[in-house]
Amino acid sequence: MSTQETVLQNFTYYSPTRIFFGKGQIDVLGAQVRQFGTQVLLVSGKGSIHRNGIHAAVVAQLHSQGINIVELSGVTPNPRLGTVLHGAELCRRHGLEFVLAVGGGSVIDCAKGIAAAALCTDDPWDFWTWKTRITRALPLGTVLTLSATGSEMNSGTVITNEATAQKHGTSADVLFPKFSILDPTYTFSVPPDQTAAGVADILAHVYEFYFSPVEGATLQDNLAEALMKTCVQYGPRACAQLEDYTARANLMWAAGLALNGTVSAGKKFDGFNHLVEHAISALYDLTHGVGLAILAPHWMEYILDDSTASRFARFARNVWGVAAPDDRTAAQEGIRATRLFYTSLGLPAQLSQVDIGSERFEEIVLKSVFRDTLGSIRPLTKQDVLAILQHCA
Repeated sequence: MSTQETVLQNFTYYSPTRIFFGKGQIDVLGAQVRQFGTQVLLVSGKGSIHRNGIHAAVVAQLHSQGINIVELSGVTPNPRLGTVLHGAELCRRHGLEFVLAVGGGSVIDCAKGIAAAALCTDDPWDFWTWKTRITRALPLGTVLTLSATGSEMNSGTVITNEATAQKHGTSADVLFPKFSILDPTYTFSVPPDQTAAGVADILAHVYEFYFSPVEGATLQDNLAEALMKTCVQYGPRACAQLEDYTARANLMWAAGLALNGTVSAGKKFDGFNHLVEHAISALYDLTHGVGLAILAPHWMEYILDDSTASRFARFARNVWGVAAPDDRTAAQEGIRATRLFYTSLGLPAQLSQVDIGSERFEEIVLKSVFRDTLGSIRPLTKQDVLAILQHCA
């Protein structure tokens, strides 16, 4: 391992989203949107916000400021390119000035895609295949209803092209939300299975950077461990008691901090868990957090060796309270604790539990490994990735 790989890397930190956190913060929505215009695309999911009253509160706020609303509802998990293109066409047809996402990460990612595609004169999919950079986008804001992706505080967007069965992510500074409203009570109606999947998503965001081969990022590592411990402490509480405000609030804030650049600053991105899961969910429409919960413990076991044992031992001791003095033993106990945590939340441990067999593993490998190897913690060849998938079967 070279010196360049082990020292804290140079970084640029930019996190401009204004956060309104806490109960009742919806009261600021109308005035915040009004700063950017009076013609708004309201993007939402399959209907839960209509049942729990959030939609009515949002519409009342916007109408109080004389804001005209065009609605795009029905955004699915693993949001589709077709929805992005439809939303962009609505923006152009109606002369819309602002995009407001009311929902979880899928809705927000879709809204970001719409904001960029609305001002694009070429094929917007070029953004997600990295042929073209996003340099312009309509301004957008979010009202968060699910703690998971952290999209409410970052510049990323992940979209599935249903025609090619590809799921890719991209990012741009212009995609940072202008503001995000984070009211923990807006997640009270999220059922235990979705709550658990969200916790797995938060943890995986931290894994991608925490385990990277960079030393000297003391603050980032300590923050990462605090975020993981927060998930371990409050994930089960939120699943057991849906209206536990303290649990919901801690998970909501953890989700944002896990992927807004705070714990990744100066660290290297690994990518195994997210890139492989993107390939899986593009083919099978699997819930993202569920796929991550299946992959992560198998990946940990596979990359555990003499070069990674000390880092996994630190994870075991500082997150799970493992007392074993030997690093290899401690690491193994920490990985075991991770798997047991996921299963305690009702998350599956194998792909067979979500009706995914091995028949498309080769295709998953090809869709997730873009170069000779994947990952920075321990670079994995295509054969390594296939072997991990076989362990997950």
